Amino acid sequence: MNNPVRVNSWNSWDPLRRIIVGRAAGTMVQAPEPAVFRDWPQDGFPRGTYGPLPDDMVAAAEEQLDGFAALLRGRGIAVDRPEPLDFSRRTETPEWTQDTMFGCMPPRDVLLTVGSEILESTMSYRSRWFEYLCYRPLLESYFHADEAMRWEAAPKPRLTDASFHAGFWDEFEALGFDEQIQRVRANDLCLTEAEPLFDAADVCRMGKDLFVQLSLVTNRGGYRWIRQHFPEHRVHAVTFDNTHPLHIDATWVPLRPGLVLHCGERAADPEMLGYFKTNDWEVLEAAAPRRTRDDLPKLCFCSPWLAMNILSLDPNTVCVEESERDLAEQLSGRGFEVVPVPFWNVAPFGGGLHCATVDIERDGELQDYFPHRYGRF
Repeated sequence: MNNPVRVNSWNSWDPLRRIIVGRAAGTMVQAPEPAVFRDWPQDGFPRGTYGPLPDDMVAAAEEQLDGFAALLRGRGIAVDRPEPLDFSRRTETPEWTQDTMFGCMPPRDVLLTVGSEILESTMSYRSRWFEYLCYRPLLESYFHADEAMRWEAAPKPRLTDASFHAGFWDEFEALGFDEQIQRVRANDLCLTEAEPLFDAADVCRMGKDLFVQLSLVTNRGGYRWIRQHFPEHRVHAVTFDNTHPLHIDATWVPLRPGLVLHCGERAADPEMLGYFKTNDWEVLEAAAPRRTRDDLPKLCFCSPWLAMNILSLDPNTVCVEESERDLAEQLSGRGFEVVPVPFWNVAPFGGGLHCATVDIERDGELQDYFPHRYGRF
């Protein structure tokens, strides 16, 4: 690392100085487990099967990830990379055995930076229980280099069968849209409340306010743990009309103070909208993605709205997937410099530009962007 290390990031738009960019090497279609549903018979992975993603897909994804890292470095941003494990190995704890791990492309899922703290999330998949090890060499180096850094880890979950609703996927997929949304709003999904569970990518950081999406990988216990862990913050549990909620950063994306990008197909809680509007925030409905579900890369478990999964370099500069020209035009019309980045080859490995990164340092200090209360917020 050539630049001095300083862990500091309070939001997703202050000028970016240091970041982690993930790697695609070794990524697996996970072996079956209670929280994961994979079924791609047309691409060689019918339900119940597993194995490494094809070599040509790995090479294409690595090329785009390396290109993205080079682009960021060219703008003076320090870029660090994780160390992949052998994700094909069987793992176990005293209470379960899992035939594969997953990968380390989406560090945003695992690590949450709040100010000078980096927090390792619980994770909710057995296949991702050991994924934090890919980032430990980096975290150790940050800890030694920055005396102000706080390094925390949420309680490692047991992930026994008690943490999952048996037969959830077959039951849920048989429901109609309205019934599924009712279950989402109640957070009555695959996770029980046996223990706190959350992915870091379900947390949207906006200064003094943290918005935690209740989802397929984040339960109410996880939200409560985050709220108690950050007592100086206002921590809000939120849901959207998304039948398969998996991370907030393709649904609700803050761009700069006063402006947030929203996936209009996934209606936000009215009280959440009221909270933003009471504090003079504009909620901008995102342009529709260019891709449809039929256009997604093979073995991709993301939705076309991954187009919204953008990375801000500063309050006036955003990285957008290069084919998403409608979104780029929309943001250019709001005064942003849009940096096009080829990235759809990375999607099957766990997400987009925001998923593939985690902020380590941004300029700026803790600020309160929501001085006025509204409803339960």
